Amino acid sequence: MKRRNRSLAPLTALLTATVLLATGCGATGPTSHAHTGPGASAPGEPGGTAVPGGSAGKVVPGPQGRSGPLLRLPGLGPATLREVPADARQALVVTGAGRDENRGTAVLYERERPGGAWRPGPTWPVHNAVRGWTDRHVQGDLRSPVGVFTLTDAGGLLPDPGTRLPYDRGPEFTAPGTGVEGEPLAGAFDYVIAINYNRTPGTTPLDWTRPLGESRGGGIWLHVDHDGPTQGCVSFTRPVMKHLLRTLDPAKKPVVVMGDKASLRR
Repeated sequence: MKRRNRSLAPLTALLTATVLLATGCGATGPTSHAHTGPGASAPGEPGGTAVPGGSAGKVVPGPQGRSGPLLRLPGLGPATLREVPADARQALVVTGAGRDENRGTAVLYERERPGGAWRPGPTWPVHNAVRGWTDRHVQGDLRSPVGVFTLTDAGGLLPDPGTRLPYDRGPEFTAPGTGVEGEPLAGAFDYVIAINYNRTPGTTPLDWTRPLGESRGGGIWLHVDHDGPTQGCVSFTRPVMKHLLRTLDPAKKPVVVMGDKASLRR
């Protein structure tokens, strides 16, 4: 896919650090470092289930008997289900372990037509924000926003791996610094998919326009895991991020459904 023409003025290396500070998942100063770690060394292919108590990068073969069609997305209550667009045919369901937990799992569900049955994929381990989840995300709260959000735009430091989403490549996706556990953040933004929370769909993930205002935060992405919690994003191992980029299809109106178990069941 051709690289997107950015809607922003050209960014330079001098602005890179400022850009990263503005994102919910960027490197931060000494009082607030939270992100995720080196997916390059993460084992496993894009399939399987998180090992209980294990690293978010470690996977084992997925459970049997989960390949059949489902009439509704599991684990979601009526209020959450009402937020899923009727025309969505891909739904990435991210389920946090608890309200104040920074680990969870994710499953990509697909259906052939709107209103049809959902077919689940494998279960993947994820990290979310260091302090867990919130229904009203604000800048600096170190929590991931609960909700249903569309997925329309991607980018990264590395070349487009073959996505159908508009993909913006550039050095501005460099992630400096370390995370809360001292892990290097290098490579965290090698691949990113923008979550359409407080952003303008159809623009590069580096567009910091905030329709809800700057106080409501932003820069919430799916990105490469660094084996540690994030500031607000959801992170996957590098192979899974490549798989998502190659699988998500704008024609299928993909969304991410994300939050802790209790919130999603409402």
